Amino acid sequence: MSESMPPASPGDHRTVLLRGGEVHSPADPFATAMVVERGHVAWVGSEGAADAFASGVDEVVDLEGALVTPAFVDAHVHTTATGFALTGLDLSSAASLAEAAGLIRAHAAARPEDRILIGHGWDASRWPERRPLTRAELDELTGGRPLYLTRIDVHSAVVTTALLDLVPGIRDLDGFHDGQRPLTGDAHHAVRAAAFAAVSPLQRTEAQRAARLRAASLGIGTLHECGGPQISSEEDFTGLLDLAREEAGPRVVGYWADLDVERARALGALGAAGDLFADGSLGSHTACLHEPYADHAGHSGSAHLDAATIALHVVACTEAGLQAGFHAIGDAAVTAVVEGVRAAAEKLGLARIRAARHRVEHVEMLTPETIAAFAELGLTASVQPAFDALWGGEEGMYADRLGAERARTLNPYAALLRAGVPLTFGSDSPVTPLDPWGTVRAAAFHRTPEHRISARAAFTAHTRGGWRAVGRDDAGTLVPGAPADYAVWRTEELVVQAPDDRVARWSTDPRSGTPGLPDLSPGVDLPVCLRTVVYGQTVFVRPND
Repeated sequence: MSESMPPASPGDHRTVLLRGGEVHSPADPFATAMVVERGHVAWVGSEGAADAFASGVDEVVDLEGALVTPAFVDAHVHTTATGFALTGLDLSSAASLAEAAGLIRAHAAARPEDRILIGHGWDASRWPERRPLTRAELDELTGGRPLYLTRIDVHSAVVTTALLDLVPGIRDLDGFHDGQRPLTGDAHHAVRAAAFAAVSPLQRTEAQRAARLRAASLGIGTLHECGGPQISSEEDFTGLLDLAREEAGPRVVGYWADLDVERARALGALGAAGDLFADGSLGSHTACLHEPYADHAGHSGSAHLDAATIALHVVACTEAGLQAGFHAIGDAAVTAVVEGVRAAAEKLGLARIRAARHRVEHVEMLTPETIAAFAELGLTASVQPAFDALWGGEEGMYADRLGAERARTLNPYAALLRAGVPLTFGSDSPVTPLDPWGTVRAAAFHRTPEHRISARAAFTAHTRGGWRAVGRDDAGTLVPGAPADYAVWRTEELVVQAPDDRVARWSTDPRSGTPGLPDLSPGVDLPVCLRTVVYGQTVFVRPND
């Protein structure tokens, strides 16, 4: 196991009995109590049996009817950028260009000492003006200071002239647009590198702490950090891994998106994977498609890796004992990944490729053929259900970019599960917020009904699926011997989602023998996290609870 995966050692040597609640465990669907010893689950069972443990433990916790579940795993996060969105300039709520301008002006006035202003989350496709802010407008709003402001998908950005001045040769790079359009491609990568290089170490650490605290407050016990030379910096990546080892909070598993496999290993990454770009994004018209965009005639996006390069990388990672992985959204990019991994399997053997558990991020545009290939090759689909909630539907961004017919094929989670494809869920925060129960809800109530999966399957993908995606089959459930990563929730009555719409979608029949979950129907309040524990160590307690 890579150095990026913290050792399986307990954070707290005390023995703790939790009782008087509901414990979500496949070991006992009616469990109300659990014993944690040396950072691992030692026992789960009934209230009556818990009496036998009460006198021999260091602490007894009265759950007062609360629900205990495995802690969530967010399988795709940009931690530092998430922290900046939490502590800085967040435009995700801006409903118009004018509202975004007001937020930028106020933020610049409130941070006079910052060497650079960093913000995120604008989405002009949802604004009445249907255009982003121009460079001239940004220069005026910031008083001429450097500003880096990413679109919600993080694949393009608008910037001020002062930031461009920090990047020699920027105007000659692919993806540079002079003033009226966002930067994409190499130009965007160059200004992003300059922007993050200008951030002080103190700013960076404060952002990382803020992101980990927010994750812990939402019952997230593990974050899969997706860094890389085109995304963050080596200092950012290694600093985050060091912080996670030194300070209590969610563990961090690092992926470094680099074709240089040995560099990824040296940085402590579990894989040369994550956002290793095979293409871009649909929102920025850079996802690579077989057929042109509906709203951009003749344009089919951008391919960053071909099948031959992908094959070489998969072979190198497999032989080095690291995971390979790619960012692929458009159907042409997904096809290239499948062809590359299949070529690697022909060279090394299918068994070795499957055993390596290589993964692909996002994979929004799949076909029956590529789904079958994922199952055959043992590829993990690391997906973000909140994308569908935000951009799906007949009038969403997907339909704008692709037309309604193609848009309805996106994010086919039910087909992936039916084919036996390993599934893990994440947020891609700050693209969409850290929100694990909202993510489970988004998958269970997908905007395209045939792509919906049960709440139980979605919950599994967001807990045990995240552990399996890093090669661990012994975690993510509350059973004896598993790491004591759990969250305690205040919620209403537990229910069991029926897997078939021909029967009631929600059932509380105890004869099912299936552990219940909160009712995630749209409009129902989501559970509130009261406590989060990682390897037996409490990393979050809700104030006044």
